[in-house]
Amino acid sequence: MSELDLDALKTQVFAEKIDPLGRLTHVVAAIGTIWTFLLMALIVADVVGRSFLSMPITGVAEIAAHSIVAIVFLQLASTVHARRMTRADFLMERFQRHTPRFAHALEALFLLAGAGMAGIIAYASWKPLANAYTAAEFFGVRGVFTISTWPFRAIIVGGAALAGVVFLAQAAQELSRIAGRNGR
Repeated sequence: MSELDLDALKTQVFAEKIDPLGRLTHVVAAIGTIWTFLLMALIVADVVGRSFLSMPITGVAEIAAHSIVAIVFLQLASTVHARRMTRADFLMERFQRHTPRFAHALEALFLLAGAGMAGIIAYASWKPLANAYTAAEFFGVRGVFTISTWPFRAIIVGGAALAGVVFLAQAAQELSRIAGRNGR
């Protein structure tokens, strides 16, 4: 049996240090990824049980509906941190070549707008979270299948807040680039 050459597995991605905020966003996104695979397994088990055994799993539709929203908010901050939000870069690239300070200012403006939207989502979701927790709100059918809604709502608030922090950190980076402290 031959030995594994670990140096051959190293890539530029692993060579770079990840900042603590980036590390947190990646851990939260990994939880979302694991949740996705568990949800897929649950759906497959439900389909197999329903189709071949005439024994569907109760509550799969409700769990899937709420899980999709939770997974999106678990992965949102990592997407922002990696600068992978959907956007059209053709103008920004032109501005970056010809007027880099303007490009950084415009990027900072977009990032601040993103932080504002994430903040609005977190703020608007806070009261429903508090109400769901205090009222013991649930979804499903009482006596058949129920699950509390507050953990899903907490993920929305936390995911939006974390995305807002990442947007703000990136806006600060762009503004520091305008001042010339971090190069282009």
